[in-house]
Amino acid sequence: MSSRVLRKLQGGDKELVEEGSDNDNELPSSGGARRKQLNINRYDLLNQLSHSESEVKEDDNETEAVKRKKKKKKKKSGKSANVERSSEDNADIDEVERSVREVNKLLGESIIARSSSTGSGSKVERHSHSRKNILSIQHKHLNPQNELKRIFGSKIIQSEHKRKNRGQRGHVKNTWLVSGKENWPPVSKTGLTMSLVDTKHNYFGPIQYFTYEHSTYYRQIQNRFLDAVDSLNPDNIVAIINDHPYHIDAMIQVSDLCKLSEDFAMAAELIERALYCLECAFHPSFNVTQGQCRLDYKRQENRALFITVFKHLLNVGSRACYRTALEFCKLLLSLDPDDPLAVKLAVDFYALRAKEYRWLIDLFTEWEPTKNLSQLPNFAFSVPIAYFHTANGDTAVADSLLQDALIMFPGVLQPLLEKCSVQIDARVQKHDFFGSHTINKQPLALTQLINLYVHRSYHVWKECDLLPWLEKNVHEVLDRVDRKDPLIKEYEAKRGLRYQGNLPRSIARHIVLSDIKGVTINHNEETSGAIVSFDPLPPLDSINIYTKSKKPRTGNTQSSPLSMLFRSLLPNFNANDIPVDLLEEEDGARALPEDEPRLDEDLRNRVTSLVGAVRDLLSNIRLPDVPVDADVDENDDSDDDEQNNYLT
Repeated sequence: MSSRVLRKLQGGDKELVEEGSDNDNELPSSGGARRKQLNINRYDLLNQLSHSESEVKEDDNETEAVKRKKKKKKKKSGKSANVERSSEDNADIDEVERSVREVNKLLGESIIARSSSTGSGSKVERHSHSRKNILSIQHKHLNPQNELKRIFGSKIIQSEHKRKNRGQRGHVKNTWLVSGKENWPPVSKTGLTMSLVDTKHNYFGPIQYFTYEHSTYYRQIQNRFLDAVDSLNPDNIVAIINDHPYHIDAMIQVSDLCKLSEDFAMAAELIERALYCLECAFHPSFNVTQGQCRLDYKRQENRALFITVFKHLLNVGSRACYRTALEFCKLLLSLDPDDPLAVKLAVDFYALRAKEYRWLIDLFTEWEPTKNLSQLPNFAFSVPIAYFHTANGDTAVADSLLQDALIMFPGVLQPLLEKCSVQIDARVQKHDFFGSHTINKQPLALTQLINLYVHRSYHVWKECDLLPWLEKNVHEVLDRVDRKDPLIKEYEAKRGLRYQGNLPRSIARHIVLSDIKGVTINHNEETSGAIVSFDPLPPLDSINIYTKSKKPRTGNTQSSPLSMLFRSLLPNFNANDIPVDLLEEEDGARALPEDEPRLDEDLRNRVTSLVGAVRDLLSNIRLPDVPVDADVDENDDSDDDEQNNYLT
């Protein structure tokens, strides 16, 4: 090898480097000046100059060699010069990889195939990745202000926020679920804490189980609240908020009263304040974004978080912040896998309105084998819509799924078109399959599910592309009915076996909390008890730390429309127990119909005045003197023949 090549390998040939070359690396010299060094692959030089004759030729034609090297560098820009490993190096790497695989196997982690030709992992890897992240939450999507900025522009939202908070004091904590307002009182020593109960491990990592705890101080307030509820006097509950501005159940109860008076802003703020207090009590390890933290709904102390999150997502959803509402649906689904509030009846609606079509398809694909989502009318119709929006012109899959939904749930079409104010086709109107005869034959529980879906999601079908697509598939279904497709009889038999009996408690709870006009539950032996907004239809196996008052209820000698309204929100209300003085006049005769508008007007005026007093109270709230010891705490697969298996 020539001395010329040796100098190249040592980086000492400065004559080959042109001045101003952009591809050279500058290195500082000891004298403060900078010298340039050619970026040379030494192994390439050894391979290229293996013959002694070529060494002389390269020395004689050094300029052309430099140019050729520069051209090669430009072609390989952005790529590192990779050197082939020798057989010994490959053996070492293989040994390391084998060791890594053994460790992963012991830890229970999946072995990822490193194949550059495929460019993607195995099906098992993709499936596990999907299951791990299907309920993951992004913090930015929990704040409805971020979504409002995308809709209306950041300048408008920021200016409105500054206007509302002008001149207010700042002492709020940084929270993720809601943004605390500066006019709220500071949260300190509320008596609410959260503790870690247990940690279990599964395929995806540790699952942590938490629970809320009430201190002795908070239990005293809660017992006072339950007595106020039992007294049927709303002033007593307002007095509790005056003394204890962060009592959760009292804020939930007054929020519903504000909603009755159509003060939706105050109702939403009370729910946000309750959620803010609950978040301030989070355990340091309680992370809402990963879907790995659990709360047992059966524990009485934990249910407040479920109720406030559910009411909050309804409030933000009513403001068209559908992406934010979807994130809170994910949160509720991750807190308790049993889904005690039946959030699966609403999550598809918010996913469609937020245009998260691919996420909805992934959720359905993953959960369908174990949770039977296709047996719920909302998923049966929403998933085809998601496929339709992602079809890119080929709607074969969406058509097939929509026809299956129409065959399984024919009672959806007629009320859906009526809610959309669409004239029903003459052929559809005359055909028995979508007529009233089929609707009257379906079980009562299925009718309630269909009613809930239609009233919540009919706006989705008002898109210009969906109604023609629906009409085309309706006629395809009628053709299959006329051809006596065997699937028609099969699905009819399934409708007769499933959806029998009463609605499950979780779905009844969902309907009560959703408070959709025109959607009600039928009272039965399981739902005939007290239904209250702060804890509607508690589980039959509830773990309680508070008991219902056993004090005898005194007669209601001072009945008024306001007290009767409040009684309808509280336990033990029975419409048959309405006092006689509200239904009869002094002579014992029933009040005439013309007197009823006067009663309603008096009722509205009383509710409005009460809510106005609550608003003034909250804006000028005072903080209680908390005792020193206030923070001290006291020590699925389903069978088609099984009834209600659509709720697995």
